[in-house]
Formats: sequence, structure tokens, C-alpha cells
Amino acid sequence: MKLFSTAEVAKILDLPKSRVHSFVRAGFIAPSRDRQRQLQFTFQDLLILKTTKGLLNTRLSPKIILRMLASLKRQLPDDQHLSRIKIYADGKRIVARDGKARWRPESGQFVFDFDAQTLARQVKLSRPAPKERKPDVRAVDWFNRAVELESSSCKEAQHAYHRALEIDPKMADAHLNLGRLYHGAKDWDKAQAHYEAAARHALDDPAPLFNLGVLAQDRERLEEALRAYRQAIARDPLFADAHYNLGLLLEALGKKAEAISHLHTARKIYLKR
Repeated sequence: MKLFSTAEVAKILDLPKSRVHSFVRAGFIAPSRDRQRQLQFTFQDLLILKTTKGLLNTRLSPKIILRMLASLKRQLPDDQHLSRIKIYADGKRIVARDGKARWRPESGQFVFDFDAQTLARQVKLSRPAPKERKPDVRAVDWFNRAVELESSSCKEAQHAYHRALEIDPKMADAHLNLGRLYHGAKDWDKAQAHYEAAARHALDDPAPLFNLGVLAQDRERLEEALRAYRQAIARDPLFADAHYNLGLLLEALGKKAEAISHLHTARKIYLKR
């Protein structure tokens, strides 16, 4: 069986060696070692690393990815060729495809192979007429409507969240979701304002601070990102995603000892759930 060194893996997957090592420490893969204690990777490990790289870019939770990868490693033979498997996020699902079939790696369950977007173009769905509004619509009603609208119209969802906040300016969940929509649209300033408002109005919730950390990284404000992730962990020491993101960021900044500590903490939390 062909084995690959860390340098070969880094070259094949276009990753720095430090990132390959961080994936190993986080528990995504467990490669063997040779007599000199150097890491050795199989084709299966290459697939796992390629999958991890792609899925992390979709902002799926590392907890979900870890669980899926553990199942995938049990399902694939060691000689399965890297180029024949494609792993991708299909909405909230993770799907594996080998050219013949599609299945969900975490369960092994096969899924139907069809193009949902093509089907949607072929079938014209009528939209139900909006119900008549009552004059005493509550903030929560606008919030629930906004959640429903997110899948069909970002602009309308934003409008509905704003209407909720006009009624209740302290609704943290509305600020958080609105910030996420602006974040996705790369309207950084508005996203930050709403994340900060959510953090002010929900003092026990680490999610707004975590999102501020992700936003700061997207804006290349690394010190802000460090501070936000640490604040999220202060609110919830078991927030695994914050430990994981903080660990990767610290590693990129050359603070390896602290990075390893947070990556190990994240791994322990993921494995306990």
C-alpha cells in the first residue's frame, strides 16, 4: 500500500504542513508513523484531508465533520482512489458520491441522485398569498416570518428582521440572524453592528461573540478575532467550535503551544457529544 509523507500530502492538497499537522491534532485523521516517528498517510487519509479542507470552508461545524469522517473511514477500503470520491454539503446534509451512487457517510444510507435545482426550474411552484396582517403583530411574529423567508428571499428576510427590531430593539436572536445575513452578503459593518447588539442583549450567549470572531477573520482583523473567540469561550468554556477556530488562528500566528491546547480541548468536547 502506497504511503505518503507530510510534505507529499501538503503538496498534493495545496496545504501548509502546519495545517496538515493541525488536522491530525484535532482528530480528523490518525495516520501511522514510521520508525523515525514521521507521519505516514494512506490514500484514505488523503481523502479525509481533502474532504475536511472543503467542508470547513462551508462553515459546517467541526463536530459534524468529525462524526462524518469517523463513519467514512469505516466505509472506505484503503485502496479507494482519491479522485473517485466527492464529498460535499447538500443543504444541511453531507453527501458522498463515487460516480455510481450517493450516500450519507454518517449513516451509510443511500440517497436519490437528482439535481434539485434543475427540478425546481422545471416545476413552477405557486407561492401562497400572504395572510392578512393583524394590527397587533408582535416582534416574534416578524421574527418567525423572517426565519421562513431566509430560504426564499434574503432581502425580504432582512426586512422582516428589521420590523421585529422596530418593535423589540433588544431581541438578540433577530440581531444575530440579521447579522448573519449581512455577513453572508459581505456587508461587514452592518453585520458587526448587529452581532455586537446581539452580544449586548444576550449576555449568556457565546454565539454572537463567536460570529464576531469569524467576521473579524474574514476582515483580516486577527487581534479582534482572537479577542472575540476568547470572550466566547469565557461565556461558554465548552464551546468547541470557538476552541477549534481559536486554535487554528493561534497556530497561524505562530503561538503553537496555546494553539495545541485549544485544539485538544475542542477534540475532547467533540468526542464527548
